[in-house]
Amino acid sequence: MNTLNPAIELRDYRMPPEQVPETIVETLSVAERNELKSRIKLLLKEKNAIIVAHYYTDPDLQELADETGGHVSDSLDMARFGHESSAQTLVVCGVRFMGETAKILNPEKRILMPDLNADCSLDIGCPIDDFSRFCGQYPDRTVVVYANTSAAVKARADWMVTSGSAVDVVNHLKAQGKKIIWAPDKYLGQYVQEQTGADMLIWQGSCVVHEEFKGIELELLRREHPQAKVLVHPESPVSVIKQADVVSSTTGIIKAARELDAKEFIVATDKGIFHKMQEAAPDKIFIEAPTAGISATCKSCAHCPWMAMNTLRKLEHVLTTGSNEVHVDPETSRKARISIQRLLDFTAGRKTALAGDA
Repeated sequence: MNTLNPAIELRDYRMPPEQVPETIVETLSVAERNELKSRIKLLLKEKNAIIVAHYYTDPDLQELADETGGHVSDSLDMARFGHESSAQTLVVCGVRFMGETAKILNPEKRILMPDLNADCSLDIGCPIDDFSRFCGQYPDRTVVVYANTSAAVKARADWMVTSGSAVDVVNHLKAQGKKIIWAPDKYLGQYVQEQTGADMLIWQGSCVVHEEFKGIELELLRREHPQAKVLVHPESPVSVIKQADVVSSTTGIIKAARELDAKEFIVATDKGIFHKMQEAAPDKIFIEAPTAGISATCKSCAHCPWMAMNTLRKLEHVLTTGSNEVHVDPETSRKARISIQRLLDFTAGRKTALAGDA
């Protein structure tokens, strides 16, 4: 529900815990891991391909991307890097909307993914038919959607934003007198609304990973580590955000870990990010924010079950076979690119470092 429009109730699109798939992490022997990595490196050269991987994927995939001229970053920067690369094939290690965004920004390139079933609860929780009908009821509102949405939803939107750019974009729209429809993450939407004071109708979706963080349990953990700084992704519940020293995107969280004068950090986001955080600040200690406690399912346990679908075996398979290619309908792609390009132009116009994610 929008606090500035209390009479408007929105349907709950959050994913029930029982529908969240089990998180399965690939287990390999040292010999198997090394053999797969060697094979993948050869295939990347043969296929003129690069890996673009998200911070939340397995450290092996992140290391391979770094070692072979690829890139590890947030979702939009992954797509932008692919556009600048001379490689004709991009292997997107992430979730499906990331593969779609890469295709939208690189229509001339071949986009492969280790697993096309790697989805996102925010994407699932914003079906295009329901969302389009809802937007149609409020034609006077500017439609702003988070990057964690399908190509079809981006095509229906006026703007796409990242977690690092959302506050700036919404402030910009508010200054123009715009009223906003926000989708799909309710917690990020509430955070943006609090920071901007904008009139926003907020879609009721959520990330199954970040929603599991518990405010009470975080408070108890902070007592055990009184010197620790708390770094929180804004997809987290309000009770967690309120305790943060820094609320930021994945890129911003890594930057804070590197630059803040603290030895210990409690981190409320997917634990896949710890690999890059440790690289950025090897002398610092990173502690997972708690997902355990009253009402916690702990099924996701601060690691996205869909991100975990990206494995070395699957990566080797798609490079060998050319399977799992991402396709986006040309007209949908054309419309979606408009909302994405608005963000790129906005940030470029302000000479802002784009710090976004998923």
